[in-house]
Amino acid sequence: MLTIIGSIVVIGSVIGGYVAGGGHLSVLWMPFEFVIIFGAGIGAFVISSPKPVLKQAMGGFKAAIKGPQFTKDDYLELLSMMYSVFKLAKSKGMLALEQHIEKPEESKLFTQFPKFMADHHAMDFLCDYLRLMTLGSENPHEMESLMDMELEVHHQETHLAGHSLAAFGESFPALGIVAAVLGVIHTMGSISEPPEVLGHLIGGALVGTFSGILVSYGFVSPMAAAAKATWEHESKYLLCMKAGMLAHLQGYAPAVSVEFARKSLMSNVRPSFYEVEEATSKVQSV
Repeated sequence: MLTIIGSIVVIGSVIGGYVAGGGHLSVLWMPFEFVIIFGAGIGAFVISSPKPVLKQAMGGFKAAIKGPQFTKDDYLELLSMMYSVFKLAKSKGMLALEQHIEKPEESKLFTQFPKFMADHHAMDFLCDYLRLMTLGSENPHEMESLMDMELEVHHQETHLAGHSLAAFGESFPALGIVAAVLGVIHTMGSISEPPEVLGHLIGGALVGTFSGILVSYGFVSPMAAAAKATWEHESKYLLCMKAGMLAHLQGYAPAVSVEFARKSLMSNVRPSFYEVEEATSKVQSV
């Protein structure tokens, strides 16, 4: 939502200021300049990005518009889910989790938490490490190293996508110059035309430079920064699970392990201790 509001402010400020100063909007309509700039920009974007990076980078625009997908209520659900898992493991042993982690979509333990179930990456992350625990991997330091390795891979993937988006935004000023140079070439080829025609052609060339700079610094680069911030914010979902599982491995009670996880969250989405206590008291035992 903030991305949309910001885009409206950019358009309103630039176009509104131009019109208020006596400018004519019709002069800015240069469709072939836009074809040169945007077509070349998209082509360069495709060339520079491997298919997986390209797919994630394109999703970055959606992420920038929607913002972080996890709210305080979602983290409260996550903490409640971890409490339920740790409580079952403490009361019946780690092997009691085996039936739940092998088919989580059929588990009465996990189906209580629909938001968590909808995130397949988070589900796989949790189940993989719980599976390792059931197989006897109970050294918290080794598990932390393995988790850090996986999270670093996830960070690298988002970094590549973010870098690709940033490079996409930075390409537009240069491509605007390309469009402007082509406009000047076209103008020089029409030097025998009357002044009003030459003025229109020169204006069109300058529109290319204007469009490239505006698209870069007014839209694409800010959206790339917003996408990277959103991905960074969402990585806390996995880090929260990591903190809780490591605390459980060290032998803490379920409520204490969940408190470790709660403390890893950013303040704007972190539930209070009493909110977590109230939520976990409502979780159905399995």
